[in-house]
Amino acid sequence: MFGRIAGASLALMLCLAPQAAGAVEFSFSSYADFRLAAPPRQAGWLDGGLSKFRYGGGPSFRFAEAVGQATAKLDSELDLIGVGRIEPKQRSGVDALEAYASWHPASPVSLGDDGDLGFSLKAGAFFPTISLENDDLGWTSPYTLTPSAIDSWIGEELRTIGAEGIWRWQTPRFGTLSLTTALLCCNEPAGILIADRGWAMDDRPTGLFERVRLPDATLKLFHQPVPGRTGEFEQIDGRPGWYAGLSWQMAGIGKFSVLRYDNRADPAARTARDTAWETKFWSFGARTELGPVLLIAQQLTGYTAVDPSPVLEISTKFQAAYLLASYDVDDSWRASVRGDVFQTRRVGAASLMNEDGSALTLALSWSGYDWLRLTGEVVAMNSRKGEYALAGLGGTKLGQNQFQLSARFFY
Repeated sequence: MFGRIAGASLALMLCLAPQAAGAVEFSFSSYADFRLAAPPRQAGWLDGGLSKFRYGGGPSFRFAEAVGQATAKLDSELDLIGVGRIEPKQRSGVDALEAYASWHPASPVSLGDDGDLGFSLKAGAFFPTISLENDDLGWTSPYTLTPSAIDSWIGEELRTIGAEGIWRWQTPRFGTLSLTTALLCCNEPAGILIADRGWAMDDRPTGLFERVRLPDATLKLFHQPVPGRTGEFEQIDGRPGWYAGLSWQMAGIGKFSVLRYDNRADPAARTARDTAWETKFWSFGARTELGPVLLIAQQLTGYTAVDPSPVLEISTKFQAAYLLASYDVDDSWRASVRGDVFQTRRVGAASLMNEDGSALTLALSWSGYDWLRLTGEVVAMNSRKGEYALAGLGGTKLGQNQFQLSARFFY
């Protein structure tokens, strides 16, 4: 299904391009990331383990990834954008992260003394407008290597394959009010990782054509074959999902946002390979500056449900929050600290899958050249989950620390 939608999107882009062929401007930006990583000894979740991080197995030097973004500017208002990634953990080696058209009319509608009304539209496959920290190329953060548990999960399980519109009312006295609305398809397995694996913290979003690994321990617990994989961007029951949000931003004060997401999946629907998960959540965020310190906070709470049989429904409530502080020491150095808390609960009963956890992240980055960013990061995490004991991890409590030193080369 996604392949047909991607093909239709590409056809639309090719139809639009000739209309402005004489004025098309092409640009390309990219980075390559090399790391010295000292993760926990346990297998990372990308390899079927229960570790919370991208990597596992102890210290190593790694080529993390190379990400590139190509932009075709058809005119001053219409762009075609594609983002791809080369990454060793991808079974295909190469995958796409985003592919969409962006229309942003240059001239807002004047409302006189009441300000200006503007509008922008994106259509294709792209990350939803939810994150307050991940706004760099390839769903990366300028503050830390590893994003929050919230934004790690958004990168892993969510992608808008559809259209998103943003209406902005810029007022002279009350700042900017924005309304975001979106219709989407093909995100119906979203929720399976948060229910079966729990929260994680990693900076590796799922590729559009990728099938991600499920935890071996969870599959064994429910008597399913190992190893197992799931798609994330699949249309299973034919029902569109949506999200909508409001934000207010004012100079000297900051930004506040609220968003509701609902993939409207039928939890009883399934294909030969994948199952639909009904997933809904609220997101609340705030961003402000206190002198030289930037503060970002976000809280997300929701639930996901699946009906594996006509007489059984499995529901999981989940919530997480973080507070990040980032300080620009000078033009080259940035120091950031973030605290995360997260939780999952199976509805109606105590469960081995229930989880409680917290994490502290410290990061220091240097960008002395436009083409280079060096970042050192330490993450200390503690989590509690009954499944850990069954998996032979020494009890229900798991403490994990990770150090990474990244050299990111930009082009």
